[in-house]
Amino acid sequence: MTTTAATPVRRPATRLRADAVRNRERIVSAAREMFVEFGPDVPLDEIARRAGVGNATVYRNFPDRDALVREVVCSVMDRTVAAAEDALAETGDAFEALERFTHTAADERISALCPMIQSTFDQNHPDLEASRLRCEELVEAIMDRAKEAGQLRPDVGFGDLMVAVAQLSRPPAGAACLEVDRFVHRHLQLFLDGLRAPARSILPGKALTMEDLRKA
Repeated sequence: MTTTAATPVRRPATRLRADAVRNRERIVSAAREMFVEFGPDVPLDEIARRAGVGNATVYRNFPDRDALVREVVCSVMDRTVAAAEDALAETGDAFEALERFTHTAADERISALCPMIQSTFDQNHPDLEASRLRCEELVEAIMDRAKEAGQLRPDVGFGDLMVAVAQLSRPPAGAACLEVDRFVHRHLQLFLDGLRAPARSILPGKALTMEDLRKA
């Protein structure tokens, strides 16, 4: 499963010309690719080269590395949420929407990008909080709907889903073993099938929430 939609990018307060918007989108797309390949410390001039723009264009859009990393992480979260929304609108099937979210999150390499927020910039930045809250609220609502429909086992939480996605869609950013990608969607689908109701076992402990993850 692959993701082909254009990367959503937050527009700055001032209106940009069409070519400036395209440049900004190219920068975010190139940065996402290179962060996954090499980690968040990749030189900005290398990102500019891959995006096909000058260094000045990068700094005109993003005054520092933190701003660019934050935009990449937020745009990835927005894409995964949009995938779930589209699936729900197209089919009305909550579990299918959950599957679409999970596979898109793997394609977008959330496991590689989200850990960057813990070490590179303010985790409470309004843009990041807005994207994260939208993601949590939508996916939890979809999970609740799937449980009510008898599709999803009742003893799992949003945190359980995200931990599994992170673990099954490795390697993390900068890792050299990207060839394991060919197994990711196979293993994610095995996991998703295990989420279906009726449950065939009793899970130890309690459902993991996003708040539990933050505390950990």
